[in-house]
Amino acid sequence: MHRDALRSDVWRSPRLARWLALAATIGMFAVLVMGATVTNTGSAEGCGRSWPLCHGKFIPSFALATAIEFSHRLVTSVESLLIFALAAVALLGWRQRREVQVLVPLMVGTLLLQAGLGAWAVLAPQQPAVLAAHFGVSLTAFASTLLTAVFFWQLDGGERQRALPLTRHLRGYVFGVICYIYLLVYLGAYVRHSGASLACGGWPLCAGQVFPGFDGYAGIEFAHRLAAVAGTLLVLGLVAWTRSGRAERPDLYRGSLLALGLILVQSLSGALVVWTHLDLFSALTHAAIVTLLFGSLTYVAYQMLPLPARRAEREPVR
Repeated sequence: MHRDALRSDVWRSPRLARWLALAATIGMFAVLVMGATVTNTGSAEGCGRSWPLCHGKFIPSFALATAIEFSHRLVTSVESLLIFALAAVALLGWRQRREVQVLVPLMVGTLLLQAGLGAWAVLAPQQPAVLAAHFGVSLTAFASTLLTAVFFWQLDGGERQRALPLTRHLRGYVFGVICYIYLLVYLGAYVRHSGASLACGGWPLCAGQVFPGFDGYAGIEFAHRLAAVAGTLLVLGLVAWTRSGRAERPDLYRGSLLALGLILVQSLSGALVVWTHLDLFSALTHAAIVTLLFGSLTYVAYQMLPLPARRAEREPVR
């Protein structure tokens, strides 16, 4: 009995779970940035039409495109091990918590779907709409991993702020903003994969016009820019809303401010993508910032979820 209790305490150690979750979150962020590197360097076929091997080998001969694609696969493999380890620790130690019951399947499921879409893109050429969906799935994988880390890092009492009062109807507004930003990100990924990133020829004007219409590739890029303006206004509205209740819920206000800062920097990085003609650094910065933006908004949404009633067994605090 004593041995079984000791083994249970090992698996229920928040310290182990926290650092494992942090490593998995950083790893998932690296996977997204490296995936963007593959896209923006045109290295998607660096391993040929071979998956999971690279040119049919475990360790291929390295050209630049091959090295980029192979490195992306290698980091994804390591991240998969981290995700599975985190999922095991979460389920063995906290499977009674609703957050774990939702986040762990979402985290593992989107990881597998992400890998499947990546393999599909390698084995058979895909349309821009499918390639854009790959980035959207990756965002969900990152957000679910991030929120799993938030869950574990709040076990020392930080989660109690979720029980504090909310401004009326705020929860619905936040989830609406997240859905909109997700569609905005998908549209941006579609612009990139369809080759429309430079269709406007400049920024902030598009084809030298304030309103060029919605025809052709320039129209797709212009629609993305208009959608980005609307997204910025929505996040600004979120900041204004949470500011009124910042005394009671400073966590929501801080998360909203972070999201506003990120979406403004994201707009600037989008301009740099155009001004630098798809320079690699600006393109990767654009992808990295939108990942953090989505993560910050999902954090705000997570903080508004009701805190489950205390169980008979108390989670250990370290």
